[in-house]
Amino acid sequence: MIELNQVSKSFDGNAVLRDITLKVEPGQFIAIVGYSGSGKSTLMNLIAGLQKPDTGTITMDGAPVSGPGPDRGLVFQNYSLLPWLNVHENIALAVDQIFSGETRGERQLRVGEAIAMVKLSHAADKLPRELSGGMKQRVAVARTLATKPKVLLLDEPLSALDALTRSVLQDQILEIREQTGQTIILITNDVDEALYMADRIIPLSTGPGATFGPEETVPAPHPRNRAELIRTQEMREVRERVVNYLLAQRRDSAASEEVSSEIPAEMWPVDITGVQPVFAMRMLRGNEEESMTLRRAGVRAPVKDLKFVDNAFVDITKLCKSFGTQPVVNDFNLRVKRGEFVSIIGHSGCGKSTVLSMVAGLLDATDGAMILDRREITCAGPDRGMVFQSPCLLPWMTALENVMLGVKQVYYHRTRKERLELATHFLEQLGLSASMHKRPGELSQGMRQRVGLARAFALQPKVLLLDEPFGMLDKLTKIELQDVLLTLRKRTGTTALMVTHDVDEAIYLSDRVVMMSDGPSASVAEILAIEFEHPRERHALMAEPAWHEYRAHMLSFLQERAHHRGVTMEFARSATPLLGLSPRRAA
Repeated sequence: MIELNQVSKSFDGNAVLRDITLKVEPGQFIAIVGYSGSGKSTLMNLIAGLQKPDTGTITMDGAPVSGPGPDRGLVFQNYSLLPWLNVHENIALAVDQIFSGETRGERQLRVGEAIAMVKLSHAADKLPRELSGGMKQRVAVARTLATKPKVLLLDEPLSALDALTRSVLQDQILEIREQTGQTIILITNDVDEALYMADRIIPLSTGPGATFGPEETVPAPHPRNRAELIRTQEMREVRERVVNYLLAQRRDSAASEEVSSEIPAEMWPVDITGVQPVFAMRMLRGNEEESMTLRRAGVRAPVKDLKFVDNAFVDITKLCKSFGTQPVVNDFNLRVKRGEFVSIIGHSGCGKSTVLSMVAGLLDATDGAMILDRREITCAGPDRGMVFQSPCLLPWMTALENVMLGVKQVYYHRTRKERLELATHFLEQLGLSASMHKRPGELSQGMRQRVGLARAFALQPKVLLLDEPFGMLDKLTKIELQDVLLTLRKRTGTTALMVTHDVDEAIYLSDRVVMMSDGPSASVAEILAIEFEHPRERHALMAEPAWHEYRAHMLSFLQERAHHRGVTMEFARSATPLLGLSPRRAA
């Protein structure tokens, strides 16, 4: 149906794609995987006819592709909906253009069928601002399906969505394919998404002049069970070959640089408990059962019947937060041991980031108390290092200068040379020796997030707070940084509390996973202990039966909450519960 023969493309003399050859048979589902910036979207635009190759040929049903056409429907990462038109009207725009010779009734029928196919009939009259991100992307898919394309081209359509919504839409696309028998080409940076959805997986090397790597055929029939996907040795080997090829192609010096430097003994650890005024916590006396106080809107109000727990490094007790009259978090209780890594998962809007912001001191709690190393948290302080989804670097400063900002504030009593050594050490630890004098605009997204991690670790915090730190990164860069984070934590012994949507990330990094109930008034629903020894090796863990039990259990938990939230789309294949689950859980 589609054939590319020795296709190459350059922009301003810079080679993007080189010698791309591909044959796609009718009804096949092809996934092309690679890093962000490797040329995947350029390849999709060439197939769609939005750009022309410099050399080589592209044909569709034997005819040269000379421009865009309704036989190739393209779904972008961004929804591109007109905000003043409702769902039905946004889809009708495309239908009226392609099928202008049909009657109004016939065109309306096409629109209605497309809306029903993505299960949005109940929202046909809603404007884009009334829709969630997942619903907007379903509108984009419906708009393309309504034109009846022979080939569906999906350019990372799910990458901006949270994990649950992404899983639901993956299943929806597969269901549509089963109904229509459509040929599909998917661009993605998520190898697991490709394994779950595609018949063939083709990795794309990094540029300049990216080309195809060795192709893999997925050895599993449809429908596939996401929770059981990599349980077989054959599937794990396919996954490992694709991931290893892509990791080997990485030419980012920040990803490959080995670091052996050690921080001077006199700088490790540095005592920050006396730093003023940015650090302010009230010391508790031993094991006494006193009425503790919590700062709230500038007034210290009593919080009674809260007890300090001896072996808890972080002790969060009866924590509540309301915005106006709307309760977001209610009676949240969690105790974290020194050196432990705890992840918090749950649906978007359940209050995960709110909890993290209260522990960071960025939000005042409405009720309850938080203790860190026998001191009550009353405001922000450098004993808690915060890493956000976006690293928020000052664009006019180099990576080193961005890290030095915090170091100067916390370690003002040290010499300039000592502060510089501290900042440089953690940039080196994160593989940024060659890039520390570059500004954020010269760094990739993954490298910028490394700077954010270095900035947090350089304060040598007692607790590292991670708010979806890898959420904006492609899956391959995320894998790299997860390993970097584990290595750095092993060297520093830092306690960590992380918010994530990624079930696999939570299992791989954590000692325990906190699963939150849905809001309003969200709280801890369940805590799952991850009983894998450290250090951990990803491929070895994926071969363990316990990995799949943990994974299935958490996906089932999210599925149940999805039904509670009124999600009506099929989700059974993505989160089949396993009976007789054995991992121990601690409430």
